[in-house]
Amino acid sequence: MPREMPYRRLGRSGLKVSLFSYGSWVTFGTQMDVAAASVCMRTAYDAGVNFFDNAEVYAAGESERIMGQAFQHEGWPRDSFIVSSKVYWGGDRPTQRGLSRKHIREACDGALKRLQLDYLDLFFCHRPDLETPIEETVRAMDGLIRQGKVLYWGTSEWTAQQIQEAHTVAARFGLEPPTMEQPQYNMFVREKVEKELLPLCVGAGLGMTIWSPLASGILTGKYAEGYPEGSRVTLEGYEWLRDIYESEKGRSRIAKAAQLEPVAREVGCSLAQLALVWCAKNPRVSTIILGASKLSQLEENLAALDYLDQVDDAVMESIESVLDNRPELPTQF
Repeated sequence: MPREMPYRRLGRSGLKVSLFSYGSWVTFGTQMDVAAASVCMRTAYDAGVNFFDNAEVYAAGESERIMGQAFQHEGWPRDSFIVSSKVYWGGDRPTQRGLSRKHIREACDGALKRLQLDYLDLFFCHRPDLETPIEETVRAMDGLIRQGKVLYWGTSEWTAQQIQEAHTVAARFGLEPPTMEQPQYNMFVREKVEKELLPLCVGAGLGMTIWSPLASGILTGKYAEGYPEGSRVTLEGYEWLRDIYESEKGRSRIAKAAQLEPVAREVGCSLAQLALVWCAKNPRVSTIILGASKLSQLEENLAALDYLDQVDDAVMESIESVLDNRPELPTQF
């Protein structure tokens, strides 16, 4: 019997999110149409996934339209799933970008229309906007919550200092503070989460909805011998990924992924499953966003739940001996 999906609180909030969630970056509208997206979303939902992640910028809004059509097709009760969008990149004109009150409001309305929903459970500020005062952004998000259009708001790839400032502003004026941050987190990208965000998770009750747990596919092992046809690195517009893979750091990571293969075999799982379980071992991670473009990939990723107990302290130490990049954690936490 497959292991049941665990659920974790989103930070200090009372919202329970599935340990694995399903995101649409790169895939919906680029690699998947409505039919394929519906199949994967249904598979995830049936496995206990209750959080589906999206953003206005993904496929220039097409990703949200596809997800919205899939929600309508599946007909799930609205109180049985969580859906997010993100605001920052909505178009080329100055008023279509950033975190001004105007763009935040219009991005929210646009996402609701494309997703065919009455409200967003989670709404993220996709990147920090250095040209908009944080107070303006906090007030705009608080306004959406008071209107019932958004339940929780958060940030993505903000610094700990910026998140702390948002909390300070919210406390000063009696506004809703950010509940969650969406950082990149995987075996190779970990210092920000484990060192900089840890105090906020403990002190401010920040939740984390992490993205790229497989390091854009490196931790599947599929790039050890080149670029498989149809992988995201071969897609138009993602040439920047190829540049990353072919850099000195990228080649080093691909080599380390190969060194982790024997550890995965010892556990009896795939390298991708080992990488997902490694992320899950961090108790401050609220949910791990899966970005599978094929049903077989999604099924493999979801099956990583079966190895949560098998990846013990000894296995984690074997992984660390290969990675050799553990950050020095703050002693007070």
